[in-house]
Amino acid sequence: MNEFLTWLLDAVQSVDPVLRTVLAGVAIMLETSVLIGLVVPGDTIVIVAGTAVASPLEGVVLIVAVVIGALLGESVGFWLGRVLGPAIRHSRLGKRIGDANWERSERYLRRRGGPAIFISRFLPVLHSLVPLTVGMSGYSYRRFLAWTVPACVIWASLYVSVAAVAAGTYRELADQLHFAGYIFVGIIVVFLLLVFASKKVIERAERKHLGADDGAPGSQPDALPRTGDMED
Repeated sequence: MNEFLTWLLDAVQSVDPVLRTVLAGVAIMLETSVLIGLVVPGDTIVIVAGTAVASPLEGVVLIVAVVIGALLGESVGFWLGRVLGPAIRHSRLGKRIGDANWERSERYLRRRGGPAIFISRFLPVLHSLVPLTVGMSGYSYRRFLAWTVPACVIWASLYVSVAAVAAGTYRELADQLHFAGYIFVGIIVVFLLLVFASKKVIERAERKHLGADDGAPGSQPDALPRTGDMED
């Protein structure tokens, strides 16, 4: 186990740091882009890149690259929604998403407003659809960024930090413990399980805003943009 894991981590670390960082940024840009994000495993690529972090500076640079990639991807979704709007929803790819998911995204934004933009970054499917829905709604791009930037920073920091800590811990213990590889795998697995559980908790907490009952308590948000917020 240790031999294989050491070889794998060394192989990742042997890739030029600039190339690793760019690939992680591009992967997360695609992962957060409308529709594409449903099939591109950007989070996995970020974790792999994070295992190669060799210094705090590399970690910060990787986090910044991932945040920029995420913002570019979400901005693409926003402006596609602003310019093309319903054309995407009624396209062949849009139809594969299903009307239920589109309506869920629109309903969530209508009820929750800015918090929906922040929270959706941590929810499956919605993290790709909400930016497009926000663009279609006429919501201000500045307000969109104000809500999505903190979410992207938190997400990127968590993924990169956990991967870097797991790999660093393994490298420190590899020569001392024959089961160090299992510790590394355990850290990653526990983190992913916590991420999965957190998403379920968030979905449960937001159920009343995601559900179809428009009469549910709390369904009137600060969500819909005021006329003055329609302009960028």
